[in-house]
Parts: sequence; structure tokens; C-alpha cells
Amino acid sequence: MLGTVSWRRGNYDKALEYYSLALVEHELHGNKSGVALVTGNIGLVYNNLGSYDKALEYHGKALAEHELLGEKSSVALVTGNIGLVYNNLGSYDKSLEFFEKALAEHELLGEKSLVARVTGNIGLVYSNLGEYDKALEYFGKALAEHELLGNKSGVAGTTSNIGLVYSNLGAYDKALEYYQKALPLAEEAGSKQFAATITGNIGTAYAYIGYSDMALEYHGKALSKHELLGNKSGVALVSGNIGARYVALGSYDKALEYLGKALALHQELGEQLGLAVVSGFIGELYATNEFEGCDLDKAETFLLKAIALSEDIGAKKILYENLKVLADLYKKQERWKEFALHFEKYHELYLEVQSEEATKKAALMEQQKQIAEREKEIAIAHAAANAKHEATEQLLHNVLPPSIANRMIAGESLIAEKLENVSVLFADIVNFTTLSQRITAEELVAGLDRIFTSFDALAEKYGLEKIKTIGDAYMVVSGAPEPRADYAQAMAEMALEMLEAMKEFTSISTGEEIHIRIGIHSGEVVAGVIGKKKFAYDLWGDAVNTASRMESHGEAGKIHVSSDFVRELLMVNGELLVEATAISTSFTINNLPLTIIPRGEMEIKGKGMMKTYFLERTDM
Repeated sequence: MLGTVSWRRGNYDKALEYYSLALVEHELHGNKSGVALVTGNIGLVYNNLGSYDKALEYHGKALAEHELLGEKSSVALVTGNIGLVYNNLGSYDKSLEFFEKALAEHELLGEKSLVARVTGNIGLVYSNLGEYDKALEYFGKALAEHELLGNKSGVAGTTSNIGLVYSNLGAYDKALEYYQKALPLAEEAGSKQFAATITGNIGTAYAYIGYSDMALEYHGKALSKHELLGNKSGVALVSGNIGARYVALGSYDKALEYLGKALALHQELGEQLGLAVVSGFIGELYATNEFEGCDLDKAETFLLKAIALSEDIGAKKILYENLKVLADLYKKQERWKEFALHFEKYHELYLEVQSEEATKKAALMEQQKQIAEREKEIAIAHAAANAKHEATEQLLHNVLPPSIANRMIAGESLIAEKLENVSVLFADIVNFTTLSQRITAEELVAGLDRIFTSFDALAEKYGLEKIKTIGDAYMVVSGAPEPRADYAQAMAEMALEMLEAMKEFTSISTGEEIHIRIGIHSGEVVAGVIGKKKFAYDLWGDAVNTASRMESHGEAGKIHVSSDFVRELLMVNGELLVEATAISTSFTINNLPLTIIPRGEMEIKGKGMMKTYFLERTDM
């Protein structure tokens, strides 16, 4: 279903559009089961967007319909999804109630993957409540089940959540270790939401161990990811963390800007935990003497609000942190009775949360994980006996992109999809035919191998996908098979480095300089796998043909690009800096090390008159 594909890729507006069309179609045909399914999916999208009232509304409708139809598995699934919404709202008692109902039903039905998912979600609730021993217990069960099932997305999410527990226990180096294991797993699984969340968690871990620059860098990346996904809850969370970093750095105006943004979003979404956290940060800011807007009355108001919210939802860690800040405030004001009362509450709660039992549980968890990893290594060694199967998998991974190879191994027989936003590059060696006639076959093959190997390394560096070589031509794509927001920028940077790399290849036996022509175009392609015994991942469509024309009509040592490609380069945070067609003289893009040089209109074979451009590296 197109809606599900868009949702998994983080295109929530598209997902809602497709799901709405599907809902109308199911209603027209009287397909009640389909109506219930799509209604629940719409609830999931609204949950990702932070529209929790709408999420509960659609999940409630879906649950009622599935119950009427007697669809037990779907009832359990939607029940768990309602638990997720209540967790996001900070209603932890309700969240646990729905999760436990869902878990019992999934266990009864033998649905192992869903059992693992809900088990992990229960662990997340206990983590939010500060009950870390229970959180680790549930996370441990979930992680073991996800690993057995080979569910990379589940392993990524649970691994990150374990890192969160270590962070809450003050073991920030260990937390960072888990986050850094989780991030590539989430990216490989195509879980954009997980990847954005984990990126933000890495920033928080760096903040705690004193690397403020690294913290802001990762928080900035996380904020961009959440904004691209339209995830208001994620934007609110990361904005609050950025605000806290600026408080620590003494950039108080910036701190107040980000904290104010976070507070407004949490209020809009009704997220009680977020409100508690950010209210505490703002209270701490107003209590800071160095802040020009220092206001101890405001500080007390925000801190009391944070404490009340934390008590209401049972968020013990947030509660004791704010009790400590408020106690320090009363100490500063010499309000000794209130200081003693709040400091005592802080100290008692701190000892409760940071209990020896939780710390020992964390150590035990690490030991069990090491044993599990060793057992996994032994199992892999034994599995090597199945040489034919392993050789097939290795072959697929050698010739196909990892995500495509995994889909084929999982049993997909036909892989074909339309990708709307990619950049395609063709490069070939100038006067190659003449050059090849003056050297031996061995020198020719060795020279091409050196050049194309250097291009392969650049493709890997920038996360692009080499499609194929045809004679002396090299083809690479950005934005396939996995979509990416910066596909044009990544392609431009690789093309610039390809020209730099060619300076190393001044001769193939003859001592002559070697030049390449590069052509790039952005647009829509169809991508898929062809072949039965010899597999190939390839692209088709007008965008491929146009990129090839850009190369063939280019010039030696230059990057020749279309106006469509330039337009994508000029998009910054979803806004167009200037229309490509409006560029009449050399134009430098501030956020990129390159200059766009208009070539004017020219006749392109098979395309007619086109405005094209050259790209050059900007001298710094």
C-alpha cells in the first residue's frame, strides 16, 4: 500500500493523502475490515505528527470496528498503538494498561514480532517513570526477541532505549556506545523516525560528558531530521535540549528562544513530560545570575510547575532534578525552611531512583549481552556449513545495494519502484578510443580499474549507489535505493571530488593527461532488479537519458548539469534560494563549496533547447 510506504519513509502528508483515498475506496465497497485497517493506520500517522487527539480518535474507531469483526490480532495491534499515544502524552498508567492488554493477546496468538515490540514499549514506559530495573528487564526481553527474529528496526530501537537507561543512570559513555550501535542499524532498516531520535540521544550523551560542540552538532542534525518528517514532538524535544545546551554555554538569549519554542510545542501537543522537562530548564535559566533577564520569582513559578507535572505523571528523575534546582534557589534567597524541605525530598528520591538494584541490573544486562553476542558468533560459524545458501547471499550483497539484497533474500521475486527525487551522474573519459589504441590490453584494464576504484570509494564516502560501468563510462545515482533529502548536494560534492581525483591519473603508459566529462540531472526514475542468474540493479526513465545527454554535450574536465539539478541544489530547508532560470552570471551557493556558471541555451539531442550550467568548486 502506497500509504504505508510513505509512512515508513517519513512522508506523513503523502501517507495521509494515500490513506484517505484508500479509506474512501473501502467505504464505497463496503469493506469493513479494510476501513478498520486504514483508520488505524491514519491514527499511527497522527501519532507520529504529534496530533494525539486525532490519533486517539482514529485508533478508537479502528478498535471498535475490529472488535465488531472479531479480528483479535488487529484488536491487539490497535490496543498497543493506543498505549503508544498515552505514553507520548505522559499518561503512563493508561499506557501500561493498554500495553499489557495488547501483550497478553499477542502472546495468546503466538505473534512473536508484536510481543517483542510491545515488550519494548512497556520498558519505555518504566524508563520514563524512572523504574530502571523494570525498564531493563523488559528491554532485555525485547532485544533478545528482536535479534532472534532478525528485526533490525526493533534491535535499533531497543538498543537505543537501553542507552537511554544508562544515560539516566549517569553512565554516559556506556549510553553513547549503545546509541552509536543503534544509529547505523536504524538507518540500514530505513527507520527515519528512530534515526532522528537516536541522533538526538547521541547529542544529549555528548552534552553530559562535556562535549558541547558535538552535542549541538548532533542536536542540529536531529532537529533537521524531525522537521523534515513533520514530527512536532521530536522538534519540541530536540529544541528543548538545544536550549539546555545554550544555558550551559551561557548563550542565554538563544537558550530562551529554543526553550520557548519547545514549551509552546509541548503545550500544543499536550505532552506532560516535555512540559515538565522544559519548564524545569526555563526555571533554571531564570535562576541564573549571569542572565540579564534573571528573575527569581519567574524561576520559582516554572520550577514549581515542573515539579507538579513530574509528580502527576510519576517522572521521578525529572522530579528530583527540579527539586534540587528549587532547593538551590531557596538557598540563594536564604529561605532556609523551604530549602531544607525540598533538599530532603530531592535526596530521598535521588537515592530511590539511583538504586543499587538498578545499577546491578544494568551490569548484569551488559554481561548477558556479551554472552548472547558470543553465542551468536558460534551460531554464525555453524551456519557457514550451508555453503550454497551463504554463497548466494554473499553474491547478492556483492552485486546489489544492501537493502535490495536483503529484500531478495527475504523472498521478494520482483523488485521495482518509482523514485521521484534522485540525481543521476554519468562520466566518461575524453578521447578514450584514441587513447586505448596506443596502449596494451593490460595497461588499459589496469588504468580503468584504478580510475573506477577511486570513483567507487567516493560513492561509498558520500553514500551514493554505483549503478554500472559501460566501457569507459561510469554511472552513479544519489537518492536510490534509499531516498535522502540531500541527494543533489551529495552528488555535487562527489562530482567535484571526481575531477580532483583525476589529477592523480596523468597517464596510462603514454604520459598523456586524462580528462573526464561529467553530466548530472535530477528527476524521477524507475528502479529495479533484472536478471535471473546474473542480477543487476538498474534505473530507467527520462532522468537517466537526460543525465547521459548532459555528459555527452559536456566539456573535458567540467561538470555539465541541467536546470532541474541546479534547482535542487538551490533548495535550502525546503525553500528555493533563487530560480535556476534567473541565474544569468556566475552564482555561488553560500552553504556549498561550489559555483554555478550559466552555459546558456543549447540544442540537446532528443531533448530540444535546454538551459544548462557548469559547476565548479568555489575558491575558499
